[in-house]
Amino acid sequence: MSVTKQYLEKGRDIISTIERQESVIQEVAQLFAKSILNGRMVHLFGSGHSRIMVEEMWPRYGSFPGFNPIVELSLSFHNLVVGANGQRQAMFLENVPGLAARILRNFDTSPMDTALVISSSGCNVVPIEMAEEFQKRKIKVVALVSSLHLEGSTSKKADGKKLTDFADYVLDTGAPLGDAMIYLDGLDSPVAPGSTLGGVLIINSVKAEVANILHKNGKSPKVLSSGKIIGEKRAMELFESAYDEHAHLMAKLYENVGPQN
Repeated sequence: MSVTKQYLEKGRDIISTIERQESVIQEVAQLFAKSILNGRMVHLFGSGHSRIMVEEMWPRYGSFPGFNPIVELSLSFHNLVVGANGQRQAMFLENVPGLAARILRNFDTSPMDTALVISSSGCNVVPIEMAEEFQKRKIKVVALVSSLHLEGSTSKKADGKKLTDFADYVLDTGAPLGDAMIYLDGLDSPVAPGSTLGGVLIINSVKAEVANILHKNGKSPKVLSSGKIIGEKRAMELFESAYDEHAHLMAKLYENVGPQN
């Protein structure tokens, strides 16, 4: 079997893992939709390559306002790899205690908000503390992890707790321990990770369920759409109105920023 077929076969296994989580996906969607229907937001956080899932949720074609993408460049800017702003620094900062609290200090949150925190291993300090800080603010937390990777990893947080210890719901990407899925003869290090594949499938399943709930409740989402599908004029109207709605929602997160938050 070719390595391409091997990867695709592993991908089918990931799809099966996600299919088994349909009821949880629907519960999470209800939770997120409730925040949006109440005029609040779903906070999204991921460091490292987990930022991919944050950006997959919003903003991009087929997505809509209601989500606050929290992406810290110091934790996720990988392009330079080495030197200034390199990967070594990002990986170090990902395990600095207290950074999550400093990030959230910027926002005036509400218990009506909800949060999605993404971390494949669920063992790095900043994502764990981000979930912990959200729960301190009485915000429901959904963790998106690779369960096998989390179970086989050791937390870098001093008390040994993992992301799932601060989550009200847990979703599993279905990726294996170590993430990479393909072994080559004579090479001890597997290649081709699976967590992004599973994560994107889950993100878009949740997104579709949330859109369906909003639409059925009289708040049809302003979806960023291609002019090739709905016409250029309508597409531009949707882009402008979606970005305006996002700005208005974000404004609420700065209204009463202060030490009490």
